[in-house]
Amino acid sequence: NARMPAPRGLASRREERDMWLGAVTVPPAHLDGSMPGDAGFDPLGLGVDPKRLAWYQEAELMHGRWAMAAVVGVVAAEAAGAAPWWSAGGAASYALPANALLAIQFAVMGVLELKRVNGFIATGESGAWSSFPFDPLGLQKDATRVAEVKHGRLGMLAFAGIVAQAVVYRVGPLLALRDHVEDPFGCNLVSNVAHIGQTFEAVASKM
Repeated sequence: NARMPAPRGLASRREERDMWLGAVTVPPAHLDGSMPGDAGFDPLGLGVDPKRLAWYQEAELMHGRWAMAAVVGVVAAEAAGAAPWWSAGGAASYALPANALLAIQFAVMGVLELKRVNGFIATGESGAWSSFPFDPLGLQKDATRVAEVKHGRLGMLAFAGIVAQAVVYRVGPLLALRDHVEDPFGCNLVSNVAHIGQTFEAVASKM
């Protein structure tokens, strides 16, 4: 039987997608370009099962959204002169005990996550999209969805870097950026790795 032609948006997405190794990339059969942000990368074959692939896509979206929100929050708080993000929770005062706040968070997040998972099982997409059919900003367009995946991946990498800087140097991203701008050859990834032993010793002596 002849296959039906792909929808216009899907066809253009397949033609315009960026491959992770450029033109030499040979994508696996299960990565056909139908997903936003598909770069043909799955060397371990983790997405061969269509159901697992759909769930991995949903997980990447959720982690990317949380990472983007976290990066914005960390940078904004540091720019405003607030306490360092890794100690802000312990430095603040709350109207309720920590155990009560934890119980409330578990209850609220549990309900929201249950709704999201049930929505995903029913529709195959994140509940955020299916809950709001009114889309004046065009957030469901192919280009916007691809941009969300790309920004989410950058957000996850950025947050990993922010955490690493905080663990090693106990500084926020803006201060780390300032140090790099002032001394780009003496303060960078290579120099950090080369002197990681001395750095941990210095941090330990201050604790």
